[in-house]
Amino acid sequence: MTTIPLSVLDLTPISSGSDARQAVLNTIDLAQRAEAAGYHRYWVAEHHLNPGVAGSAPILTIGLIAAATSTIRVGSGAVLAGNHGSLDLVEQFGLLDLLYPGRLDLGLGRSAHRRSGPPPGTEPPAAPPAPQSTASAPNGLLLPAPPAALGKVFGSPRFRAQQELLSGNEIGQPYPEQVADILALLDGTYNVEDQELHAQPGEHAGLEVWILGSSGGESAQLAGRLGLPFGANCHVAPRGVLDVVEGYRAAFTPSSRLSRPWTIVSADVVVADTESEARELAAGYRHWVHSIRSGQGAIAYPSPAEAAELPWSPQEQELVEDRLQTQFVGSPGQVAERLRQLQEATDADELLITSITHDHDDRVRSHELLAKHWETL
Repeated sequence: MTTIPLSVLDLTPISSGSDARQAVLNTIDLAQRAEAAGYHRYWVAEHHLNPGVAGSAPILTIGLIAAATSTIRVGSGAVLAGNHGSLDLVEQFGLLDLLYPGRLDLGLGRSAHRRSGPPPGTEPPAAPPAPQSTASAPNGLLLPAPPAALGKVFGSPRFRAQQELLSGNEIGQPYPEQVADILALLDGTYNVEDQELHAQPGEHAGLEVWILGSSGGESAQLAGRLGLPFGANCHVAPRGVLDVVEGYRAAFTPSSRLSRPWTIVSADVVVADTESEARELAAGYRHWVHSIRSGQGAIAYPSPAEAAELPWSPQEQELVEDRLQTQFVGSPGQVAERLRQLQEATDADELLITSITHDHDDRVRSHELLAKHWETL
């Protein structure tokens, strides 16, 4: 296999005993270390009302990262389009492009009030058949089904409050129309009632525009029709990743931005010198994922010692089993082999690595160990 680029997705997690300020400083430091290690892109996500995540202002975070680095591409994975106006996104990313030309990625995702169902970056409702079934790709890559109870989170009071507070674009513009407006503003072709309107800054900015999604539905189809690169959120919804990339490629039409389909596929990883050490570092992951899927919002990431003391039931295990099965935990060689399997099954052009540990130094080392081993393949 030709070694493909590795990139980083950072949620700006808050560890137990720490705070949001330190989480942001950790993100900037990790970006600098990822650049030195040879990662291709550094993306940040957009999440709101989560006590254990400080990634609520991705555009500001992108500016901080771009200022602290010099070569790595920096972007969003994703900004939730419905939480922002089209012009706002183009002008703000355009401003960053003035200062850091040729390094910015505008990754777009849908938000909840633009459609029924969950926003990107959260979990999709469980899909039939039996929630306990586990499928696999032809090469053996596990594709476990999400739990049936997962859909309950989207009717929770917290989720409804998030929808109300994040008003975004007041006109409720359909997502495909908003993406078209963003592209037109960037290209300098935006026209309304025979009036040309030009974004300054933003017009002709050297951005890469991406669409991200967790299913083979609207987002994948839209990215394909518009000839844009596509990000498949495998770490969020592992069961559907093959349908996602197949749907995107089937819909792809070449454009001035892209001549062939181009995909980046995400994976949750924790790497250490040995498998036993990596599994200890990943001990808090099940509790952290459960806090999201149960509707309470991401908790501060627990330490291994704290995780060992937290109660855990079969019902809690069932709610997160698919995520645990598809988190890649181990030595650099073990994780690289599972990433190779993921790349082979999806034919990804790039892989997007997200990794969370309680201790920042362990998270940095996880990324560095993987990048060093990846270079030798």
